[in-house]
Amino acid sequence: MSFNDDGPILPPHQSYREAKALTRVGLIVDYQLFTINRVRQSEQTIIDKVMNIKRLCATLIVAFGLVSPAFLSYAQDWGGLQRFAAANASLTAPAEGQPRVVLMGDSITEEWLRLRPDFFSTNGYVGRGISGQVSAQMLVRFRQDVIDLKPAVVVINAGTNDVAENQGPYSEDFALGNIISMTELARANGIAVVLTSVLPAAAFRWRPAITDAADKIAALNVRIKAYAKEQGIPYVDYYTPMVVSDPSRALNPAYSKDGVHPIVAGYQVMEPLVCEAIGIALGNCCDSAGDCDCCRK
Repeated sequence: MSFNDDGPILPPHQSYREAKALTRVGLIVDYQLFTINRVRQSEQTIIDKVMNIKRLCATLIVAFGLVSPAFLSYAQDWGGLQRFAAANASLTAPAEGQPRVVLMGDSITEEWLRLRPDFFSTNGYVGRGISGQVSAQMLVRFRQDVIDLKPAVVVINAGTNDVAENQGPYSEDFALGNIISMTELARANGIAVVLTSVLPAAAFRWRPAITDAADKIAALNVRIKAYAKEQGIPYVDYYTPMVVSDPSRALNPAYSKDGVHPIVAGYQVMEPLVCEAIGIALGNCCDSAGDCDCCRK
């Protein structure tokens, strides 16, 4: 059958009914062919999407293979127990008449040891600071990095990274509770404790969304100091001599380049303060600004 613009051209012998039936068959065949083509297009679309998913999965597998060792290492050692494992095992006995003192903390303590190694070695101090750690992580490793070393004194500096929310939302009660737990563990094992203030900071470059750091630090310091006084524990006030005297309550730029971590000049402010408190904890120093060897040192 042939067609023109007006429809099928009927041969002379073909009735209209026959032509109509043939037309219907032709339309059905055309529709089936159209449907088949659509199905084929859909199948190709599905195949393309599957291939895209496969390529994405392959990329993710490669990426995970590169990242997973570090990620798994962190996940399996969240508290940082392995960080000082070798150093703890090889730690030699302190010099005669020089009690061992461990400084527990975060990057502020870690950088202290790096920038002022002679201060530690001369005084028989052992630095156990891990960058980025919050008080809960310090509590996890407190036995390995403090109790098992059998020091006479531990100095605990914690709270900066809690306020910075390095491991989740900040809770003042939780941070103070971790500091108290470390204190109780130390005392239960015959270790004298020195507590310290959190250093001033108005902001954290790695947490720009936190705009009330100064308020949180000041409030936590009030509670650490009150707990230390209640328990008769020496308290080191790093905050007062290192904070700027303006509403920002930032770390004095003379003592820091980033507003959080001290430089050498900052540690030089901290050192006589902590030495005096350690002397008090050891019973070698007066607990006021007296004229004794420890205070003059």
